[in-house]
Amino acid sequence: MARWEPDAAGRLREAALDLYVAQGYEQTTVTEIAGRAGVTARTFFRHYADKREVLFAGAEPLEAGMVAALADAPPDTAPLEAVGAALDAAAELIGGDHAHSRRRQSVIAAHPELHERELIKMSRMADALTRGLADRGVPPDQARLAAEAGIAVFRIGFERWVAGPSKGDLATVLRESLDQLRGLAS
Repeated sequence: MARWEPDAAGRLREAALDLYVAQGYEQTTVTEIAGRAGVTARTFFRHYADKREVLFAGAEPLEAGMVAALADAPPDTAPLEAVGAALDAAAELIGGDHAHSRRRQSVIAAHPELHERELIKMSRMADALTRGLADRGVPPDQARLAAEAGIAVFRIGFERWVAGPSKGDLATVLRESLDQLRGLAS
């Protein structure tokens, strides 16, 4: 592919994931990723700070989508239900490509450095949801509890989804996980 073809960032993400799966994260270089995507290493660094970040490029839009869905929930919605709306948004944003998500998750799970980065991403999402709930008037301690519970549901539901059949629906799995959490409280 020539350097001027569109969606260099997307090609870089796919090339990186293909290489990480085929030869391992540690063994893959930025030069190899760029070459496979048909761009230069310089182009790689215009889009991503390092080879780790290419796996986490969707974190900001995911967080923004979840926060927007939480904010758009009707004003009288209970905190955990508003978090449920955020989970629905997450499923819509990332639930469309099961095979990609499964491959990405296998790379992250195999490398402590990447797993740590994933946990940092989840912590930031919990902080954003906490702020969003506080903006809705939820007391800070309750906002934090609901947000952290929602992120736990997200993580566990996502893990179930990627481990499950390829025809599974992420939104359904997340809602079932949220219902399971409610059941534990009764």
